[in-house]
Order: sequence, then C-alpha cells, then structure tokens
Amino acid sequence: MAPVLELRGITKRFPGVLANDRIDLTLNAGEVHALLGENGAGKSTLMNILYGLYKPDEGEIIVKGQKLEMQSPTDAIRAGIGMVHQHFMLIPVFTVTENVMLGDETTKLGGVLDRAAAAKRIREISEAYQLAVDPDAYVSDLPVGVQQRVEIIKLLYRNADILILDEPTAVLTPQEADEFFKILKTLTERGKSIIFISHKLREVLEIANRITAIRLGKVVGSTTPKQANETKLASMMVGRPVDLKLDKKPAKPGAVQLKVEDLVVADDRNHVTVDGVSFDLHKGEVLGIAGVQGNGQTELVEAITGLRDPIGGRITLGDGVDITRAHPREFTELGSAHIPEDRQLDGLVLSFPVADNLVLNTYYNRPFAKGIMLQEDAIYEQADRLIAEFDIRTPNAETSVGSLSGGNQQKVIVARELSRPGSLVVASQPTRGLDVGSIEYIHGKLLEKRDEGVAVLLVSSELDEIMQLSDRIAVMYRGKIVDIVDAKTTDKTKVGLLMAGVRDKARS
Repeated sequence: MAPVLELRGITKRFPGVLANDRIDLTLNAGEVHALLGENGAGKSTLMNILYGLYKPDEGEIIVKGQKLEMQSPTDAIRAGIGMVHQHFMLIPVFTVTENVMLGDETTKLGGVLDRAAAAKRIREISEAYQLAVDPDAYVSDLPVGVQQRVEIIKLLYRNADILILDEPTAVLTPQEADEFFKILKTLTERGKSIIFISHKLREVLEIANRITAIRLGKVVGSTTPKQANETKLASMMVGRPVDLKLDKKPAKPGAVQLKVEDLVVADDRNHVTVDGVSFDLHKGEVLGIAGVQGNGQTELVEAITGLRDPIGGRITLGDGVDITRAHPREFTELGSAHIPEDRQLDGLVLSFPVADNLVLNTYYNRPFAKGIMLQEDAIYEQADRLIAEFDIRTPNAETSVGSLSGGNQQKVIVARELSRPGSLVVASQPTRGLDVGSIEYIHGKLLEKRDEGVAVLLVSSELDEIMQLSDRIAVMYRGKIVDIVDAKTTDKTKVGLLMAGVRDKARS
C-alpha cells in the first residue's frame, strides 16, 4: 500500500543555515510516526513546510499519490492535513462548538450561524473517536486534557486524515497522558495517520509504530520500538552517548533560604490563583512544585521573583529579608536567579544580540561596565565562553537572540542565570522545548547548584523532571498546595493523583 504522505528531498535554507537537507519521510495509513531531534535539528521547519507556512527550496510533497504545493495552511487543510500546536489555539470564553467551527462556520439561511448543526456533528465525532467532549461546555471550564481533545476535534471537523501533534503530552498529568494514548489508538484504528513530535522518549517507544531522528537538518536514522530503547534513541538524536540516569547524591539541607507564608496572588483578571500557599525551601535542596499548568504556579513564581505583587502573605529570603514586594532587580541583587516560564516575554530581548542577552541583569556591573560605558570586549568574551559551555547553537554572539530556535533561546537564559553565583535559583519550566542532550546538561547544572548549597525551587509540568530532580515535592491544585511529599518515598501515580486533586486515593 502506498504511503498517505511522502516528503522527498525536502531542502530549506535560511541565511547562514541549512535547516533541512534533502529530507525524505513517509507516513502510512493508520500509523503513528514519531519525529525526534535536537533543538535546531529542523523538525519545526519541516512541519512548517508540510503545513504550508514555509515553501521548500527543493523537494516534493506527495499526499495520497498527488504532488502538492503548499502555499498556506489553507492548502494543507484542504489536503487533509491538520496540526495541534503545543500551545492550544482555543478561545477560553467560547464554547467548544464556537471554537471548533471558528473559521469553518456552519450557517443557515440568511447567514446565521447554525450552532445546533455544528454541535450535532461534534457529538458524532466525539462518540466515533471516544473523545467525550460536551459541545456546549465553555473551554475555560475544561481540564487541560479535555481542551486537547477539542483541538483534535477541530481537525476531525475539517476532515483531516493526517494529524501533526507537537509535544502533545507536555501539559498533561500521567493519567491524562494514558487517556490520550487510548485516543490515538482509536484514531489510528479508524485510518487516521499521525506525526508525533515529542522529547519524551518513553512515550515515543510506547505509542509509535516507526521513529525517525533528524540531526543538523538530516535524517540520521529510522527504527521501531521493538528495535530501540531510550538510550539508543537519545544517542541517535544527539550523536553521542547520553546518560539518562542522574547521578544524584543525597541532599544535605541547610538553613531556610526562601520562606513563603500564607501567600495570596491574583492574576490579570483579578482572580485569586494562589490561595494561602506556605512552604519553606532550604539551602542544599530541590523543592519541586508539581501541577498541571494553570493551577497557580505561574503567579506563584511571578510573586516570588518580583514580577507580580501579591495581595496577601509574606515572602522572605535568608535571615528574614522581606521581598514580598521587591522589584526583579532587587531579587537578583540579593543573590537569586530566575529562569522564567515565558522565555520571550520575561527572559529575553529578542531584538538584542545573544551577547547582550547574556548580561541583561549584570550589564551595569564590572567587568561589563565602567561608569556609564559598556565594556564590549568583556561582554563578548563572556558570551563566547557561555555559548561554548552551554552549547548554544548560534552563528555567533552578535546574532539576534530572536532568530534562534526556542530551545536555544532557553539555553541563553539558563546560561545567564546559572553562571552567576548566588543562594537561590527559581527555575520555572527550565527544560521546556529542549532535547535530551540539553536536558541532561541542565539537570546536571541544577543538581550542581544544589550540591553547592544553593536552594533550588523547580516548577515544572514535566512529572519525570520533578521526580528525578526533587528532594521534596509540593503539589499545587487550584491555587493551593494539596500536599508536600518526600520524593524518595512517593511515586508518579500518587503525585499524578494529587495533581488531579484526588488526595484520598493518593494517600491510600
């Protein structure tokens, strides 16, 4: 049987970069084909070409035996190709029906929206693919896992047969991920074909029929789950052996470095999202904050780091220095580092070169400044050192950071924050969008800080990351810490239940 999709010799060049180098890829009917690769390997470029966002310099796209030229996503949708992005494209104040029909509106006579007809079709799709979604529910009221189902229904509503899923389990609890894999199985059993992009090697081995790795713009190998394991896949991705097991020494907690007492924080809509949170973080330990994205973690970190004023409670550092309403510069100058959740909004100036972004919070200090004059030699000398040390993939230190891949933008922030001395690191989603090689390195750096006696607050929606790095785990659900557990004596199932607000079963 002929493949439903063939990419032949796809090549894409950008100034100074060969992003895709004669890539061949096939996708069969009813198959899950996983795509792996380092940051900057060319995965996103390849999918953007397939989805009509970029035009290839060379090569062909063949869908169901027909050669097509994708000029825009509209052409891709007409060809039966749909994409679920890592960050959902849903409008919270709309119902499921309104979100699904947006851009493909069903109308009655006179051009009036026919919500009833659209809702009926959504129910039929939901039942056929076991998606269990209420067409009349408001998206803002839905759990993250159900919102993802809405994204899939949007594609099926438009008759997509080829689904591109970009990091689809990044914001799911383990239980939601298990349910999601059942949905994928139903989709493929009914003839849908899936390109599955993920950094989670264990999930790739569980769900994929075939696996292709891309490195430096080229296909470096294809395999199947029966022929591979996590170690082999990691080596294929980065071109060297990768140690997937952390060398984690027992923690030696010291004095309290960060104390949070009865903290109350509201979001931009003045809704309380952090509701009476209290905890202590000691020097020489990693306290992990686990939780599905959207349960108050973002506002908690913003309050601690000075990006948002709390409306109640107290935050202190060290011997009682009150930072409840401190500015970000004060937080930094007190010996604290911050890896923000939103790298582009809070971590970088995208139009600035890499070198300048590496000194954003120290540019006014020696050796980077003398009076009001910047010392360019010192700035670029440090930049060259950190680019090499943290493996930042950039043509040079003068390149604007906005032109780098998301993963390499993240490395710029991590390099800037972890290369400075201090007593506290607040790391929010520190490895989001990174490949296994970079994750290995950053995890090692965080543990190195902890072993030096630094207090590390780790906020992550990646449960594997929380379990591996943390000494204690605080689980947030709907703005509250529902429990704090010892990482050595708990397991993923218990933490996953706590993340879903199920406390009694987690304790049984």
